[in-house]
Amino acid sequence: MSLHIRKVTAHIGAQVSGVDISRPLDEETSAALREALNVHKALVFDDVRLDDESQQAFVRHFGDITTAHPTVAAVDGAPNVLPVDSEQGSANHWHTDVTFVLNPPQASTLRSITIPPYGGETLIADSAAAYRQLPEPLRSLADTLWAEHTNDYDYAVPTEEIDEQQAAQRARFTSVKYRTVHPVVRVHPLTGERGLFIGGFAQRIVGLSVGESRKILDLLQSYVTRPENILRHRWSENQLVLFDNRITQHYAVDNYDKLPRRLHRVTAAGDIPVGIEGKESYSIEGDAAHYTSVAA
Repeated sequence: MSLHIRKVTAHIGAQVSGVDISRPLDEETSAALREALNVHKALVFDDVRLDDESQQAFVRHFGDITTAHPTVAAVDGAPNVLPVDSEQGSANHWHTDVTFVLNPPQASTLRSITIPPYGGETLIADSAAAYRQLPEPLRSLADTLWAEHTNDYDYAVPTEEIDEQQAAQRARFTSVKYRTVHPVVRVHPLTGERGLFIGGFAQRIVGLSVGESRKILDLLQSYVTRPENILRHRWSENQLVLFDNRITQHYAVDNYDKLPRRLHRVTAAGDIPVGIEGKESYSIEGDAAHYTSVAA
C-alpha cells in the first residue's frame, strides 16, 4: 500500500491512510510517519485493527514505551497501557501528558475502545503556533521564564463538592508527589521549533508568587487555545490518534452526559526538555525511574 498523508487544518493535524499499523513497519514507512509527526504534530489513523499488544508495538517505532502512568493503575495484564475511562473521571483541562516528571513522554497514542453516541471529542492544540503568535514583548518575556509543574495541583474544586470516588482518584493520582521545573519555551529536539510548554500541571513561574504566576500562565495559555490552533477530533470506532507530546496540549471534552467512553493510551519515552539557552529541566521532588527511561 502507498502511504498517504492529508493535512486537515492549517496548523495541526493530518489524516494518514495507506498503511496497516497493526503489522510491523519497514524503516522507510516508520521514518515517513516520524517526519509526518514532526510536521503535523497530530496524526489520525482510521479503521485500525489494534489490540493492546499491537498498539504497544506500533508506539515502539517511535522509541521505548513507558509504563502506563507514574501513579495511576494500568489495564489489567498490560502494564504499559493506561485506561482513559469516563468511569474514572474526565481530563477536561488543557494539559500535556505527565509534565510533572523530568522527562515527559515524547509522543502519546489514544485508541478508541468505547465511544459515546455524541460528544467526547479530544482537542489537540499546537503550542508552536501559539509561540509564533505571541507579540514580541510577550515572546521575549516567555523566553526567560521557567515554570514548576506538579501532579499535586489546585483543582479549583471545593473539597465538599468531591464525592468518595473522586477523592480516592485524587489521592491515587497524588500518592507520589512530583515537582519539576521546565522552560516555559521548549525547543523541540528534532525540529528546533519553539513551543509554549505549559498546560494544567504548570502551577507557578519560578521567582513569582502563585497569584502572579497564574496571570502570566493564563495569558500565555490563551494563545495555545485559540480556535485556529486546535484540531477537534471526533472519535469513531477503530481509530488511533498519535500526537507529539513535546509541542502540543490536549483536552478531553466532557460533553457526553456521563455515557461510557474509554480509550487506551500508550506513550513513548521522552527526552529531558531544553530551553532556548540550552539549559535542561530539573527535578525538585519525585523519582519517575519506574515509569520511564530517558530518550537520547
